[in-house]
Amino acid sequence: MWRVRREPAVFKILGALVCAGLAVHWYVGGDVRGVILAVPAAVLVGAMGLRDLLVPVRLTADESGITVVHGYAGRRHVPWERIEDVKVDVRRRWGLRSEMLEIDTGDHLHIFSAHDLGASPTEVAAELRRRGT
Repeated sequence: MWRVRREPAVFKILGALVCAGLAVHWYVGGDVRGVILAVPAAVLVGAMGLRDLLVPVRLTADESGITVVHGYAGRRHVPWERIEDVKVDVRRRWGLRSEMLEIDTGDHLHIFSAHDLGASPTEVAAELRRRGT
């Protein structure tokens, strides 16, 4: 079972509260542009934090296959025989290295970051390959 760490989710919720507070402050002060920026930021960051708190488990594996989060909070079970490929996409940009786990089921491509998994995508891919064979 791979899940989002709780700390970043809490920071997202706190960030949404700060943006909401700024929106109120700017509304009272008559700064319409500030409100136009702060309200969508509060909603988006809050929605991301809420998803992390409500659906922390993004990927599980058992004997029958894997279960992945699909959409905002839905779940989809994929049997091992329907998984066509498990790979890690590694990119380097501006001196930073990022990894994304890609699980190809033929009709869907499920992509997970290290944030989604709470672990290295390379380690998770190795574990999935070991379980799937």
